[in-house]
Parts: sequence; C-alpha cells; structure tokens
Amino acid sequence: MTATPVSAAITGAIQEIQETFAESTVTVTATGDGGAWVTIDAVPLSSTYSQDSSWIAFLITFAYPEADVYPHFVRPDLNRTDGAGLGEGFSPTKWGPAGKPGMQLSRKSNRLNPAVDTATTKVLKVLKWLNEQ
Repeated sequence: MTATPVSAAITGAIQEIQETFAESTVTVTATGDGGAWVTIDAVPLSSTYSQDSSWIAFLITFAYPEADVYPHFVRPDLNRTDGAGLGEGFSPTKWGPAGKPGMQLSRKSNRLNPAVDTATTKVLKVLKWLNEQ
C-alpha cells in the first residue's frame, strides 16, 4: 500500500503554524492518507493552571481546508491552581497514532469558512479559550 503525501494545502498550513509558533518546536507526522498530526511544544498556559506550559496536538485531515481541525489535545496532567475540575469541553483520552495520553479540548467550529478558518487561527482560538477558562 502506498502512502498518500501531505497535500499542498496542509503543507502551507504547517508552514503558517511554524511561522506563528516560531519559538516552539513543531513536529509533524504524516498520516499516510494525505493528512498530518501536528504537535506544538511548548505553548504558555495562564495562571489558571498549575502548569506553566503544555504541548498542543491536533490532526489536520486530508480534507483540509474543507474540514475542521478538530479535536485538540494538551498534556494529560492539566489541572487548575484552585483545585476545581477542568469543566465542560475537557476529556482525558488517548490520541494520535501512538495512543498517547492527553486531555482533549472539544472546540468544534460550527460555521467553518475555509477562507479564514485556517489551522493556525483554529489553534490560536483553542489556546485563547483554554487560557480563559
């Protein structure tokens, strides 16, 4: 079976992510069907959390940019400084091809507009939401 290379749209999305998160390590793992798993390490967390930073990972499917970049995952040990639960939109799970533990952030885009909703804008929105919880 031959692996499908990452599409030009996804390659462009990855370049935009690397430029936006230039101070972080961006790791890309092709899925073989034209998509890619992306991990950004590290991203800062707000004082809401006991941890100062996390990685964030997500799948850009082969259908990008017509498909949402969803879901996103962060460190599995994420917890709040006030001891409260993480709340709605958080779910411990395993993610990616290796089944690594992580905390899923459920932030689906209901009105996807491929012209403006890029992988980079999505991860920035998810990080903003995460740090405002």
